[in-house]
Amino acid sequence: MRAVVQRVDGASVTVDGETVGEIVGQGLCVLVGATHEDTDEQAARLANKLWTLRVLDGEKSCSDVGAPLLIVSQFTLYGDARKGRRPTWNAAAPGEVAEPLVQGLCAHLRALGAHVETGRFGAKMRVNLTNDGPFTVWLEV
Repeated sequence: MRAVVQRVDGASVTVDGETVGEIVGQGLCVLVGATHEDTDEQAARLANKLWTLRVLDGEKSCSDVGAPLLIVSQFTLYGDARKGRRPTWNAAAPGEVAEPLVQGLCAHLRALGAHVETGRFGAKMRVNLTNDGPFTVWLEV
């Protein structure tokens, strides 16, 4: 699984004009992609990493300060644009594989005590955020 992690001061996801997920104040907005071979074990490892990653103010983690996370599925993280002018999505897991992994990631985070908001899997989403720093890191498990 891959994740682009952004430290934010608020973030939201809207679908068809409706806000479906929102965090207020400092937290993490995480774009998550899955590939064909990913497992629930990897989702659990990613959840633990996100919950304890010391990237908030004062080198704190979400677990240290109870900061919320906004998780947004993002199959395009496995896009490949090295050849030609049109990316391919061959490495991205199909929805029936990816959706349970993203849901599992959220469930693992919640089991750790995290407040988790989400986008809507497979929908055309608008993600609005204020990147704090700016601060963005790439994780792969």
